[in-house]
Amino acid sequence: MSTADTRPDAASAGSPPAAKLTLLTLTTMVVGSMVGAGVFSLPRRFAEETGVAGALIAWAVAGTGMLMLALVFQTLAVRRPDLDAGVYAYAKAGFGEYLGFFSAFGYWASACVGNVTYWVLIMSTVGAVWPALGDGDTLLAIVLSSVGLWGFFLLIRRGVKEAAAINRIVTVAKIVPILVFVLLALFCFEADVFVDNFGGADYAGSLFNQVRGTMLATVFVFLGVEGASVYSRHAKRRKDVGRATILGFLSVFAVFASVTIVSYGILPMSEIAELRQPSMAGVLEAAVGTWGKVFVSVGLIISVLGAYLAWTLMSAEVLFVAAKDDDMPRFLGRATPADVPVPALLMTTCLTQVVLVVTVFSDDAFNFALDLTSSLSLIPYLLAAAFAVKIAMRPDGRTEGRVTRGEAIVAALAVLYTAFLLFAAGLKFVLVSFILYAPATILFVMARREQRRRLFSPAELVILAVSVAGAVVGVIALAAGWISL
Repeated sequence: MSTADTRPDAASAGSPPAAKLTLLTLTTMVVGSMVGAGVFSLPRRFAEETGVAGALIAWAVAGTGMLMLALVFQTLAVRRPDLDAGVYAYAKAGFGEYLGFFSAFGYWASACVGNVTYWVLIMSTVGAVWPALGDGDTLLAIVLSSVGLWGFFLLIRRGVKEAAAINRIVTVAKIVPILVFVLLALFCFEADVFVDNFGGADYAGSLFNQVRGTMLATVFVFLGVEGASVYSRHAKRRKDVGRATILGFLSVFAVFASVTIVSYGILPMSEIAELRQPSMAGVLEAAVGTWGKVFVSVGLIISVLGAYLAWTLMSAEVLFVAAKDDDMPRFLGRATPADVPVPALLMTTCLTQVVLVVTVFSDDAFNFALDLTSSLSLIPYLLAAAFAVKIAMRPDGRTEGRVTRGEAIVAALAVLYTAFLLFAAGLKFVLVSFILYAPATILFVMARREQRRRLFSPAELVILAVSVAGAVVGVIALAAGWISL
């Protein structure tokens, strides 16, 4: 029996009491983690792959699929209220400790890699007026990003309540420039440009390939839809977790789709594809002049810093709860009197720092980090959706109420959607993900040795063999130049 399912609350266990978050704060945690760097890069990311028709289909597929996932997290929050830390806990409860560990690590690693995109985009934005920063991947940019990285570490170390309060304020502040962008773009909208962009430029492939090419971009901007469930142990009322998930998703879906579609009415698709990131700034500059670019750039910096704060909180939380559940080394389960898991937070900051340095060697630091972030998150999402299917088919003694047929259908659709995303990601990012997953098993071994338990069951050895084989193939592919960063 896992300790996450039965452990007493923090106060009774002698630990500091968890901060209790309201529905509004939980919703802003979801919105804050979803609205970050991705939305400001959407015009170029889509224009590189597809025209208006493909974009509409892609958003319909992505919106429906991510809504299914959002509903899955809502269902699981209600049906299994004993599980904390969302994605990680669901994978473990459904498929065992080793896959639960993989889910926790993959989700955490995707958050760390995603945090790198924030710093790269900030430096790229400032680089438009300070050329020494380049596209956010020069040595000076890495140094300044590192200063910001550790500055946030010190801020969050002060306490969860303080960090969550700041996130709520920043979330409101960063939504405003995005909405202004949509309104101004509609005002300057040119119907003939939009029509010319409808079928896609000459370089775009078939409609299916156009849609497939945008899938990882849509995954990235929707990452964070599970934010409330990840932070569920801090919720004042358990039912607020599911409500916050749906409210947060619906709030940002319309914004994301609008930003993409209205851009096609400002510039030809081929020109949007050549814009410097953040491409939203270039689109607004073409529409209203230089002040539009400055306006979006300021909004981006506010947005990205808020998203970075939310994601750092969530990723540290996953390590903390996994350690409390004996699936990570015990040192990661320590917290301060202010309810801050400092060792988990420190490890999160360190991995982000390492990946930040690696971006120097990448041909396109932003897009690579964005796609890798999306790929790493897919396995945790797939396992969470599969767990919802499992309890729909075979409810256990801890399932609250009876899972309805509608909930079972939603869960099955979520599984199909995440499986399609793995296909859309392609072999390159699957192999690179294995390169990160396989060495992480060291943490699992450390946890098992602390408990004086057998390291691996036969089934776990099979999973280990697959992950190691994938990592070896990935390293060979990188060394041979078959895939590149």
